[in-house]
Amino acid sequence: MLHEIIIAGFGGQGVMSMGQLLAYAAMIEDKNVSWLPSYGPEQRGGTANVSVIISDEPVGSPVITHPTTAIVLNKPSFEKFEPLVIPGGILIVNSSLIDIQSKRTDITIIEVKASELANEMGEPKVANSIILGAFLEISKAVRPESVLESLKKVLPERRYHLIPLNKEALKRGAQLVH
Repeated sequence: MLHEIIIAGFGGQGVMSMGQLLAYAAMIEDKNVSWLPSYGPEQRGGTANVSVIISDEPVGSPVITHPTTAIVLNKPSFEKFEPLVIPGGILIVNSSLIDIQSKRTDITIIEVKASELANEMGEPKVANSIILGAFLEISKAVRPESVLESLKKVLPERRYHLIPLNKEALKRGAQLVH
């Protein structure tokens, strides 16, 4: 089992949090993992991406050049990472914010209106959990329960009241894959 995942979007979209959740969840499940963030000094509003590798084998390098999965939350990230996904890989797109479609036929493409669904739920910040739920459902990289447990490590305590909403967002994202 090997998942080489790049998550990318604007700062403030929860890109780093998604990567941390996957990394902590993989550790909870005793998998080998690496987490490598990349962002400019502008963080909020600037582009950000994180590379996460989850494997049954030791991870030799945290650098990913051709991901098995790219999760893209904005148009610049789509344009940068869509061509890099390996044939047979997965591209998950926040279609609420990205108005172009992939022309590739050699990858699985999942379009999720994550921002719209999060707004319907009354909390725009759970868009990343909706996308993450879709990824977990299609990839089975880690269990949703492990991600929920990881929320307590990623969220500050003052945000713990959002855990039930994130749980619902993960479920909604998973339902979209069916």
